Amino acid sequence: MNQQRTQVAVVGGALTGLSAALFLAHQGIRVTVVERHPDLLPHPRLRGITPRTVEVFRQVGLGPSIRRESFSAEDGAFVPLRANTLADEYEPVAEPGGAEFDDPRTFSTDAYAGIDQDRLELLLRDRARELGADIRHFTEVTALDQDADGVTVTIRDRASGDEGALRADYLVAADGSRSPVRTWLGIETDGPGVLFDTITALVHADLSAAVRGRRIGIAYLQKPRPFSSMMPHDDSGTRWLFSTGYDPRQESVADFTTERVAEMVRAASGLDDVEVSLRPQIPGTDVTVLGFPIGAQVARSYRSGRVFLAGDAARIQPPTGGFGGSTGVQDAHNLAWKLAAVLAGRAGPGLLDTYDAERRPYGELAMQQAFARFGDRMAGGAQGELLDYAAVTMGFRYASAAVPGNHDTAPVPAAELRAQPGTRAPHRPTADGGSTLDLYGETFVLLAGSEGQEWARSAKDPGTVSGVEVRSYVLGADIDIADGEEAHGIGPRGAVLVRPDGFVAWRSQAGAADPAATLAEVLRTVLAKQD
Repeated sequence: MNQQRTQVAVVGGALTGLSAALFLAHQGIRVTVVERHPDLLPHPRLRGITPRTVEVFRQVGLGPSIRRESFSAEDGAFVPLRANTLADEYEPVAEPGGAEFDDPRTFSTDAYAGIDQDRLELLLRDRARELGADIRHFTEVTALDQDADGVTVTIRDRASGDEGALRADYLVAADGSRSPVRTWLGIETDGPGVLFDTITALVHADLSAAVRGRRIGIAYLQKPRPFSSMMPHDDSGTRWLFSTGYDPRQESVADFTTERVAEMVRAASGLDDVEVSLRPQIPGTDVTVLGFPIGAQVARSYRSGRVFLAGDAARIQPPTGGFGGSTGVQDAHNLAWKLAAVLAGRAGPGLLDTYDAERRPYGELAMQQAFARFGDRMAGGAQGELLDYAAVTMGFRYASAAVPGNHDTAPVPAAELRAQPGTRAPHRPTADGGSTLDLYGETFVLLAGSEGQEWARSAKDPGTVSGVEVRSYVLGADIDIADGEEAHGIGPRGAVLVRPDGFVAWRSQAGAADPAATLAEVLRTVLAKQD
């Protein structure tokens, strides 16, 4: 059997898998994506991405493209609504968070981006290929075997039936909620499981008479039955995603014929005589109706040897809150720099253990918050405490060996982010019109207080930790920020070390007797270096 070689194999070429390919390629890693569908799906699936997710895509050059492709670009807001039908009066669904959520640019360079998943995936695939990623459609993985040195997957070309083997140092499983890879590895899940099942259809229908110029992000409806929703797929009012719950014990997806779904759309819209047509959802087929389980579960481990679970393969949650897609993207972002560091010899393999330690607790948090919002929007009352949206999406905190000394995982309100270890480094506008966030994405960065020149010199010393680049900036001298020290929780002699993913690894609020030795020890700890 012909065997091909890559550094990282990614199984699944949708949002999470393409994000993993993009972030890895940006780090200079050879990556191969294997996707079983013949092309990207035209199904929108998600309604947008959080400000933090826009930030990580800006790091790889996609910020302007995402803004161009987003709907309602004037402010990017997402408006969830409740109603009996689309034609009835709406009840806005409020998010806890107040002014912070209303104007996220007070703590970020970016607002919520209202971009549908199908449009975003096109951008990701093009950019990943531009950076050298090998993305193979209509190719499926039929077997997996790993040993101490790598992972071998058997792949089959679904067009020709030809089989081959792909050998990789590591594998990222981004193959969805029913993940065959997770099943092969024997990793079980915890959580409520499947909450209900839904069918979806891509609809072409002029519903402007029902909308009447009102703005909709997604409408949760009682007609034709509870757990129905309508989501616009463009700004014209003629392209929609319709979904409704069903009981697979009583009926099958095949029972939802074109005529039946058209009648359901009329009932959902409140327009009895509107013309409705359905569009195919899978390229190269005439499949117009798909079935999906809506559930909440988290894998008991995000790692098995050299294989890592990401996105829906690692956890699923109800779509309420819009956490799912962004959580998968940030799984990939967290993992990519760690894989790159280990493959390049800049870090020890122990760094990879921090992926599970950091992302699985957040997966549990996001699942719980989505589940709570599901109850609030669709099931008659919140299921658990509703936390501030900005804290959940921007203020989550890591506790792992890659954040020495921090054991706190409680989310921090976005307005209170002050470079606490384990949190995303704060956004502060710079004098040149940029942001401190523009400093992050490729290497470690050290920000020193106005009297922290010794920290800066230590960071520039190539002998601090062999092969590890640390870019250093003295606040007020190298970078002009009005409240830089206060914003980062340090004094004039303090310093903050930020990881390549933009999260704070360590902070010295006052200083150290031997900055060079202190910084070297911190870096060795973060990177699990033995030398």
